[in-house]
Amino acid sequence: MHEPDLLIREVRPVALDQEPATGIGGAGPVDVLLAGGRVAAVAPTGALDPTLVAGAETLAGEGRWLLPGLWDQHVHLGQWSLTSARLDLADVRSAEQAVRRVADRLAELPGLPVVGWGHRSAGWPRRPTVAELDRVSGDVPVVLISGDAHHAWLNTAALLHLALPVRDDVVREAEWFAAYGRLASLVGDDGTSPAAYRRALEAAAAQGVVGLVDFEFSGGAAEWRQRWAEGCDLLRVRMAVYADGLDAVLAEGLRTGDPLVPGDDRLTMGSLKIISDGSLNTRTAWCCAPYAEPDLVHPAGLPNLDAAELHRLLATAHAHGLTVATHAIGDAAAAAALDAYAATGAGGSIEHAQLVAEPDVQRLAALGLRASVQPAHLLDDRDLAERVWPDRTARCFPLRELLDAGADVVLGSDAPVAPLDPWLAMAAAVHRSGDERPAWHAEQALTPREALAASTDGVRSVRPGGPADVVLVDDDPLDPEAPGASGAPRTPDAAEAARRLRAASVSLTVAAGRVVHRR
Repeated sequence: MHEPDLLIREVRPVALDQEPATGIGGAGPVDVLLAGGRVAAVAPTGALDPTLVAGAETLAGEGRWLLPGLWDQHVHLGQWSLTSARLDLADVRSAEQAVRRVADRLAELPGLPVVGWGHRSAGWPRRPTVAELDRVSGDVPVVLISGDAHHAWLNTAALLHLALPVRDDVVREAEWFAAYGRLASLVGDDGTSPAAYRRALEAAAAQGVVGLVDFEFSGGAAEWRQRWAEGCDLLRVRMAVYADGLDAVLAEGLRTGDPLVPGDDRLTMGSLKIISDGSLNTRTAWCCAPYAEPDLVHPAGLPNLDAAELHRLLATAHAHGLTVATHAIGDAAAAAALDAYAATGAGGSIEHAQLVAEPDVQRLAALGLRASVQPAHLLDDRDLAERVWPDRTARCFPLRELLDAGADVVLGSDAPVAPLDPWLAMAAAVHRSGDERPAWHAEQALTPREALAASTDGVRSVRPGGPADVVLVDDDPLDPEAPGASGAPRTPDAAEAARRLRAASVSLTVAAGRVVHRR
């Protein structure tokens, strides 16, 4: 892929690799030349050699703020592309309310299967049953996927269609993950066509996203290559593989970072993804201490695979040049994952890092692993965590401790569990509250500068030689950290800073030197 040179004139750079006391990002305004997929030059406006910029397409920055391109480090892109066609159940508060919503949809679109998304039954007064869905749906399949994606509530028709045993309870964890791939057979064009993916990528670009890590349960490299050729070559994508697709990746000799399409470094092989435990919502996150809730079959949650299998997978991936992304919600899962990384020498990440013991924060940093965290989850999980983990909420989403320990903290969404919106993730990391309540464990908050730096895939400023991945926003997103009248930095108000981040307006996104969004 070759894009024409691009000159962006009169922009004000925001640097993320300096102390707050030095202000908001160096001299400005500047002109930036992008050429050959890299930043070719940055100079005060009007100072670039005319022969250097001859023939470049010129865009007027008009004093807007220049940032490195944003990344979402944890996305299920196929599931995210589906959400617009799904029945939204995020606001339901009981099984009865959800059933009424399903009945209304069936009355509106009789005979069509219903796929819903977003309910969180852990906070409901009672558990949902298959029988109550059957009473309103008959033989029309109904699949209601929980907001954390770790279980689904199906009626009997859907259970039979997806070749699942009939029961009167939800389908959880590994059984649901295996069935998810069969959902397309139920709903036909289920929103994962190339056109649907392209729409999802365009929406991400409008948020300033230049790249994402795709953890979808999918057909692997062959499927992504086909999709890429059919118009989904908009952003940078790192494709993860799960254990059931690992043999195909190894047979092809793919290593982390290898291009999946020859000559195009935008679509690359990512990590082996391992889901080592469950989720808070299903009470299957594996913890060192029991949940504060009686009558659980597994009082402290449980692992999805034993230590030997975890070690085997990490060792295999490491031996073949693959990093490993290990889902670990509970503190016992995080500890077991760190044991496996230490024993095998594998590199990669702890995905979610939602509950981590203090010694394991230090171990994670010492092992050189990334903490890939989705801060918007704390907005949804706050109340439930207070109920079922009342003795350990100070260890939930320990962003400050991770960063202070020297861990590489990166942010993402886990879309569709949370919206694919990096500004929401940053705001949650900074304020740790999504309503009028005070911050939830404010001692674990990040500053706006730190949150933004955790969202740019390690790029801290737009410099010559860096990737041609840049974003223009209308206002300075770090203004709350600007020096006060005395010249000393003023202490930012977290709520004010979060509001400013949420209000960010992206006017231009350039990925690999290509304009992918322009307002």
